[in-house]
Amino acid sequence: MKKAKGKKVVESKGGASGVGGSGSLFKKAPRNFRLGGNIQPKRDLTRFVKWPKYIRIQRQKRVLMQRLKVPPTINQFTQTVDKNEAAKLIKLLAKYSPEDKKEKANRLKTEAEAMKGGKKGEPKTAKPVHLKFGLNHVTTLVEEGKAKLVVIAHDVDPIEIMVHLPALCRAKDVPFCFIRGKAALGRLVHLKGATCVAVTEVNKEDVVDFENLRETFKKRFNEDKSLRRTWGGGVMGIKNQHMMQAREKIRQVELAKKANLD
Repeated sequence: MKKAKGKKVVESKGGASGVGGSGSLFKKAPRNFRLGGNIQPKRDLTRFVKWPKYIRIQRQKRVLMQRLKVPPTINQFTQTVDKNEAAKLIKLLAKYSPEDKKEKANRLKTEAEAMKGGKKGEPKTAKPVHLKFGLNHVTTLVEEGKAKLVVIAHDVDPIEIMVHLPALCRAKDVPFCFIRGKAALGRLVHLKGATCVAVTEVNKEDVVDFENLRETFKKRFNEDKSLRRTWGGGVMGIKNQHMMQAREKIRQVELAKKANLD
């Protein structure tokens, strides 16, 4: 005789089965999470992941830069323009992005065909207005007084190669600003990353917007003396902060006791 398929009903102690009885309607089947058993439940394994070495170094460096006291010369690079101003600036600079390799090849090809066709006497077109990039080139433009606005990336590494540029811009009265990410500046000049870019001239239709940005950045970065005096870092961990707060409370209690005795 074949057994009927289905879930086994457990009878109660009194012989009755069902919800009303003392027994359970279904037989318990506890899950087994050992090897070859049930599938493990999903867990957040973030703390147990061994991250790649370069990520660990990045995080350790970030924590270290928060702990150490950073001199104002380096700390000023953290004072970047806000998101709205950065969007306006990038939109304006994108209009003066230099030609890429393909555009340059096409231009040279057109000029060569014109020369071959005997059109040597044609007047040359006006010199295109482009962004100037490269640390040495931008430094030279600032020294010669040709740069009208300098945009500096905040995450240049090593930072020592850039610390002279803000001081030089202040000395030459050239407006400058710090923007987040050298990759954002690199995209403007068709490179992976750019330390800084300079604007020497703009078209007539962009003069008003450009002058507004220059005035804003001049007040915030060139004329603001707090940037040259504010130290950064010195932020300790949460445990250290709690310990220092506890010590401060004890000190305040002791001072209050001394004041009452006097």
